[in-house]
Amino acid sequence: MTMLTRPEGPESSDLHVTRRGFAALVAAGYAAAAVGADAAPIATPSDGLALAMVTMPGGLPGYVARPAGNGRHPVVIVVNEVFGLHEYIRDICRRFARLGYVAIAPEFFFRNDPGNSLASTTDFAVIKRIVGAAGNDQVMGDVGTTLDWLAAQPFVDARRLAITGFCWGGGVVWMAAARFPQLKAGVAWYGRLAPPKPGEPVTEVRKYPLEIVGDLKAPVLGLYGGLDKGIPASDVAAMNAALAAAGKTGSRLKLYPDAEHGFHADYRPSYNAVDAADGWSLLLAHFKANGVGPGQAGGQP
Repeated sequence: MTMLTRPEGPESSDLHVTRRGFAALVAAGYAAAAVGADAAPIATPSDGLALAMVTMPGGLPGYVARPAGNGRHPVVIVVNEVFGLHEYIRDICRRFARLGYVAIAPEFFFRNDPGNSLASTTDFAVIKRIVGAAGNDQVMGDVGTTLDWLAAQPFVDARRLAITGFCWGGGVVWMAAARFPQLKAGVAWYGRLAPPKPGEPVTEVRKYPLEIVGDLKAPVLGLYGGLDKGIPASDVAAMNAALAAAGKTGSRLKLYPDAEHGFHADYRPSYNAVDAADGWSLLLAHFKANGVGPGQAGGQP
């Protein structure tokens, strides 16, 4: 098992290996490169939900979870970590669906990983190569494709759209919030904020949140860990300062002093149940405060 402590993947000093229970969790669909053998991931029941894999224009796959039956619902786009569309991301979609949302997780890496090797490989060189091939223009194009597809669905309230993402996906949230006025709110979980320093690997989207603060069109809540080895607390402070200077009063970052990178990922050793629960509560409150809550005006619950 690999201890993922940075948004771009681990360094050799980060590695910690154990095997007990590993096979069972991988067989259940969790990413082999980061799963914790002793983990007990949240398993959200699917009764009362409509679940489907869909193919959007351009061949873009996506996992959709929503309440069964008729009615239009608010939407959350869920952006994956470096491991693609694996069971943790699908379960997050089901959690949102049980709360009354339509949740969709696009598979952003499908072009360079048609066999979904991200879920099964433990070779981080392979992971970095696949993820690094997904540049900002492609990723933003896929977000746009997803928004267009959602607008045509009878179960979607297109006036209530939000986005959240984890690790690599946290950076995507910031970039999407600066690109798409359709989005009403975003929540970024420990996505890189600043460009890599000289000598660091460049494996994420090719632009970074600190470079586009003034372009934000939707308020973003950032949730970060004080023990993150790849995102220093100074970057979090710089982002908060940049948001204030740009007058983006609806956006802010919260730093959890005792949390590591990946503290929401309940299948990893980095999972911090207390901070994950607090962050989830703040996410729901942020969505609701910006009109993207189930039962709010603008659509049927």
